Amino acid sequence: MEQSNETFFRAVYVISVAAELAGVHPQTLRIYERRGLLDPQRTSGGSRRYSEKDLARLRHIQELTDAGINIEGVKRILELEDKVENLSNELAQIKHLREVELEEAHRKYRRDIVPRNQAFGPILYYRFSNEQ
Repeated sequence: MEQSNETFFRAVYVISVAAELAGVHPQTLRIYERRGLLDPQRTSGGSRRYSEKDLARLRHIQELTDAGINIEGVKRILELEDKVENLSNELAQIKHLREVELEEAHRKYRRDIVPRNQAFGPILYYRFSNEQ
């Protein structure tokens, strides 16, 4: 899983290959980049390189534009989706931290609690008789 995740984010496709894989013209990728919809990585020489993640985002952009949403609408949708994803990740981290803290608190409580019969020792019952 780690390897496939790494491959998803590795930018390996040049603009012509990325455009062909996505079924768009290379100029469309440049326009989307100028409009802030895509942000491909760059080589040291300045050439664009696209990852599988970029291609998935491009396919999503195509779905939205095919549904009749204009570029500015697509940009806003993508921004909101990114925000939702970031907030979901943040919430998951907070939940995880809360669970860890709760487990730690429970461990501390368990050490502090002593069963009653151990805390007070054996209970002795005395029988008093009225015989004297």
